[in-house]
Amino acid sequence: MVKQGVLVVDDDISIRKFVRANLVARGFNVEIAANGKEALDSFEIKTPDLVILDIMMPVMDGFETCRRIREKSSVPIIMLSAKDDERDKIRCLEMGADDYLPKPFSLNELLLRVKAILRRVGSLSQEGGLMNYQNQDLGLTINYDNRQVILKGKEIELTSTEFRILSYLTMNAGRIISPEFILEKIWGQNRIDSPRVLWVNMCRLRRKLDCGEDHAEIIKTKPGLGYFVK
Repeated sequence: MVKQGVLVVDDDISIRKFVRANLVARGFNVEIAANGKEALDSFEIKTPDLVILDIMMPVMDGFETCRRIREKSSVPIIMLSAKDDERDKIRCLEMGADDYLPKPFSLNELLLRVKAILRRVGSLSQEGGLMNYQNQDLGLTINYDNRQVILKGKEIELTSTEFRILSYLTMNAGRIISPEFILEKIWGQNRIDSPRVLWVNMCRLRRKLDCGEDHAEIIKTKPGLGYFVK
C-alpha cells in the first residue's frame, strides 16, 4: 500500500519534529519546511497528499504560501495559527484552505483533522464510482474517481474544496441545496457560520466554470433557498 504524503510547514522546529514524528508513526511519509519558500521548493519536487501550513512564518508567511500553492494545485491544506481569530480563519478558507486549527492544539485533534480531510477527499471516489456526471448541453463531464472536471474539452483545475462543492451539487442534480447544508456537508464540524466563506468559494468556482460567450450558468441560484445544478 502506497503511503500518503504530508508536508509540514512551520518555523517552530519543535512543532515540526513533533508533528512529523507522530505522522510517521501512523504510516505517513512526511516532509518538513521552515517557511513558505522552503515549502514551495519541496512542493516542486513532489506534490504531497496534504499540507499542514503555519500562518506566522519568516521569509514567506502561510497566506502567501497558500495562495501560491493554489495557483498550481488543489491539494488539501490545513492552516495553523497562534491567533484564534475568526477573521484569520475566514481569510484562510476564502483563499482555498480546507481547514484551520488554532495553536496550541492537541495531537488527537490534529490527527482527526488530517484523517477527516483525507477521508472526505477519498470518499468522493467511493460515492461517485457508479456513475460520472455529464451535461451534454453545457459540455461538462465530472469523473469522480480521478477528480477530473472537463468543460468543453478543457480540463478545469479546482481546489479540493471547490471540487467537493461541485461534486456534492452534481451528485444531487436537480435538488436545491441550502447554503447552511453545504457549509455543514463540506466543512463538517469545523464549519464556521459565515455565508461569505461559501460565497467566495462559489464565486471562484463559477468563474472557473464560465461557459464562454453564452455565459450559461452551471451552478444556479434560487433566491432565498440555495444552489442547484441541472
